[in-house]
Amino acid sequence: MNNVRWLGASLLLMAPSLALASTLETVQARDSLRCGVNAAQPGFSALDDDDTYQGLDTEICRAVAAAVFGDATKVDFVPLDSVERFAALQSGEVDLLARTTTWTSQRDTTMGLNFTGVSYYDGQAFMVASDLGVQSAQELDGAAICTQSGTTSELNLADYFRTQGMEFTAVVFDSPEQSIVGFEAGRCDVLSTDASQLYAQRIQLADPNMAVVLPEIISKEPLGPAVRQGDDQWFNIVKWSLFAMLNAEEYGVTSENVDEMLASENPDIARLLGQDGNYGEGMGLAADWAYAIVSQVGNYAEIYARTVGEASPFNISRGLNALWKDGGIQYAPPIR
Repeated sequence: MNNVRWLGASLLLMAPSLALASTLETVQARDSLRCGVNAAQPGFSALDDDDTYQGLDTEICRAVAAAVFGDATKVDFVPLDSVERFAALQSGEVDLLARTTTWTSQRDTTMGLNFTGVSYYDGQAFMVASDLGVQSAQELDGAAICTQSGTTSELNLADYFRTQGMEFTAVVFDSPEQSIVGFEAGRCDVLSTDASQLYAQRIQLADPNMAVVLPEIISKEPLGPAVRQGDDQWFNIVKWSLFAMLNAEEYGVTSENVDEMLASENPDIARLLGQDGNYGEGMGLAADWAYAIVSQVGNYAEIYARTVGEASPFNISRGLNALWKDGGIQYAPPIR
């Protein structure tokens, strides 16, 4: 009996280490990363005219593929709605969830998820029909509000209206596509979700001028990639793929100058690009894992600009998503 107990205890102690390489090995054996994304949220994840997924979240997926394979194209994008996304990650249908998902305590502690960082700092807002003449969320008492099921938006609405002593009627949809159609058809007076998504949905309207986004932000919505708990190695790979892009921006390393930067005498840059030490070894990656990310995907400023920033139709200012040294709160630990 003592031997059985010892064996059981040993297996429990070994379980984490046995799981360490499981996701990486699975991904490598498949020769592709399966990444869960939004089906159609322009700026974060949506098909372009060539039926290729583009957006901030999809670039996170490509960065991880570059780190693992040295090839950012080795990604299979799996479109998921807000209800099914967590089950898809928990079941192993996807290796990584990068789907405008808010990092919350419940999701972090009771759903078997590990958030690997914040790729976009957001907050919930309201979009209203312009002809209503509404200037503030304080004027929304009694409004019918479209929102999505299975999201933090539903809870945030209830909290906000309760604390403001106002009432509202929720009109709930399963996807962003359904909610914007409902709003445009007049099924609700207001559409409420993350501000970034509202700006993306507004330009999809037949007449974008029919709607205006109100100035109030009623919640904190730190959006980021998530992985399953119990696999520290995979958690580190996804986490440091994001950190590598942030560090590259801070050091001025871009997809255009990265080859030139290989000869840099700056020790931070040398470590980032694998020219001084092997900082991929502890994650089971090649020494040039971060070089592969920056050369093929870019640094954080580059992916932000082309997906949601000044080089995109949305032209969303960096705000909180600027680096810490530029007045934002994006900050990455050093590679050393």
